[in-house]
Amino acid sequence: MTAESVRWGILATGGIAAAFTADLVDLPDAEVVAVASRREETAKAFAERFGIPRAYGDWEALAQDADVDVVYVATPHSTHRAAAGLCLAAGRNVLCEKAFTLNTREAEELVALSREHGRFLMEAMWMYCNPLVRRLKTLVDDGAIGDVRTVQADFGLAGPFPPSHRLRDPAQGGGALLDLGVYPISFAQLLLGEPSDVAARAVLSDEGVDLQTGALLSWEGGALASVHCSITGGTATIASVTGSQGRIDIPSGFFHPDRFVLHRDGHDPEEFVADPADGPRNSLKHEAREVMRALRAGETESPLVPLDGSLAVMRTLDAIRDRIGVRYPDEDTAPELTPA
Repeated sequence: MTAESVRWGILATGGIAAAFTADLVDLPDAEVVAVASRREETAKAFAERFGIPRAYGDWEALAQDADVDVVYVATPHSTHRAAAGLCLAAGRNVLCEKAFTLNTREAEELVALSREHGRFLMEAMWMYCNPLVRRLKTLVDDGAIGDVRTVQADFGLAGPFPPSHRLRDPAQGGGALLDLGVYPISFAQLLLGEPSDVAARAVLSDEGVDLQTGALLSWEGGALASVHCSITGGTATIASVTGSQGRIDIPSGFFHPDRFVLHRDGHDPEEFVADPADGPRNSLKHEAREVMRALRAGETESPLVPLDGSLAVMRTLDAIRDRIGVRYPDEDTAPELTPA
């Protein structure tokens, strides 16, 4: 890092990589210095689009670039372990897209690598860095609605997605759960921690990925979370948190809200609205700022997106896949899970 900026490398050139890079280049203390793809022409086109000085046709070259302070990994889930692991082993810090990996075993390997090499690692769960979501969590933690009793959240896309699409491809970790279900599950666990029990049902495609999944998560203290994800129908993407003394309702786009409403027993509803100074509701700048803050502070993980929390979400995703019977090609057998 220089005194003025943190130097980023971008690994992959798809839609989410473009969205993140577009937000990154607007930050005065961020500098995008390199991009890598498996095809040099693709990397060069991306570099030209965003004014990036170096373009690599392989991941290794980016991982070995000593001028890169942190790499943003935006490949499909199925290659997160390989891409992020390569960068960590080469001494690069890493921000890795969600779902963190295909399974808990791979996530544990990445965490172990980051700790072995003393490198920063964070899952790109941008929802956790959103200022309004952080405000909501503070209210819940401070007892604004009493003890949390239920959480409800959904995320579905209308499609239809053809069998050739990555969301239908088992080899790329396809299905609704890892792409979309990770959001409502992460939201529930942000407020309640890791569940003690998981029940789930799903509709599977001919390729063996989940087209839609519903799960009921439960906690020892009696709290429940009902979560749903789908790639066959566009859902409202709303969330609600009910406690013993009130509830909080989040309208469409709960994972990047522009407002939420607090209902406290005996009080008028109170609306919390995003600060316009924080930028558009779909901004990825908040997670980038958190990464750069942590790097400047010498931290190897973020308190907003802790690695233990990412591992806990992966364990829940594994448990749900166990219940619904989804396995990916060449995936190592996961630890035996207790049937629901």
